[in-house]
Amino acid sequence: MADAKVIPFDDDRSRNGAPQRSARRRTGSGRRKSVGESAREITVGSVPGQLGGDRAVPKDTAARGDADGTPGQPSQGPGPRGTDTGWDQRIAGGLAFLRRRLTGDYDVDEFGYDKELTDQVLMSLLRPLYAKYFRVEVKGIENIPADGGALVVANHSGTLPLDGLMMQVAVHDNHPAGRHLRLLAADLVFVLPVINELARKAGHTLACTEDAERLLRRGEVVGVMPEGFKGIGKPFGDRYKLQRFGRGGFVSTALRAGVPIVPCSIVGAEEIYPMIGNAKTLARLLGFPYFPITPTFPWLGPLGAVPLPTKWTIQFGEPIPTDGYPPEAAEDPMLMFNLTDQVREQIQHTLYKLLVQRRSVFF
Repeated sequence: MADAKVIPFDDDRSRNGAPQRSARRRTGSGRRKSVGESAREITVGSVPGQLGGDRAVPKDTAARGDADGTPGQPSQGPGPRGTDTGWDQRIAGGLAFLRRRLTGDYDVDEFGYDKELTDQVLMSLLRPLYAKYFRVEVKGIENIPADGGALVVANHSGTLPLDGLMMQVAVHDNHPAGRHLRLLAADLVFVLPVINELARKAGHTLACTEDAERLLRRGEVVGVMPEGFKGIGKPFGDRYKLQRFGRGGFVSTALRAGVPIVPCSIVGAEEIYPMIGNAKTLARLLGFPYFPITPTFPWLGPLGAVPLPTKWTIQFGEPIPTDGYPPEAAEDPMLMFNLTDQVREQIQHTLYKLLVQRRSVFF
């Protein structure tokens, strides 16, 4: 594999780049008529919240009972046929999804983002890892705006970029407005087979200023991790110590788009693959920025690639507004330096705070 070329985020170059069926409910034949009692019609209507579904039950049925002394009971809901309709709808929905995929009857945006595939397949695959394995706790999700563009800036760690994926699930599953996070990634992601296509389908795009600004101006929530490979590939001894945030390219992009910057701190990712060494020669041969050596990898082979089940916390901090600055502010190096340092300090302070509050790495 050729050497991966990491494109700095602050590089300003341009790139040429069926409605559901209603469930059938089987209603009963009504209560029996008492001896000498004339037949009465029972009106069938929709009574919200009434046990027994759609059938209206006279109030005197339960109190008086039937003629044979059996207490009157309201209907207990649909029988086996009603239960089957739930599975019928799932199967029908799955077949319809497959038909759309096979015929190409689905939409992707100009970046390759496939919302339907992401919502129904990719998020479903990541959710068990997010909810059951890492047991992610999310704080401050309300700090991401309900509409309009926003730039989420987070720390990066963990040897493999699972933190970005967990942050994407956190926004997707917890934001009250149902927002989606579009991550910016290094070009190494887009040269790897299979990973390239999945990244595009999930909404990720190249970490360059042009793409980031276009997404933000369209009102998307964009995620960036300015530490890059310096953060994700740092040794275990430097865990939770933020690396350099570059030259402030993400601040410049936020200023041009006039969107708020939302700092994000992730605790738990540092310990999933404790990196105790780096085989640099092997990394150069493979075209990777680093080749990690952990207590389990490569000694245990594929089993050593299983991450440790640490307990995660993802906290979104107070947004930093940028819409009050003049257009030329994006070219002011001192302003960019100050805002970059402000974001970095806020993330670092929150990391220390979360670490103090954490009871255990795994609980």
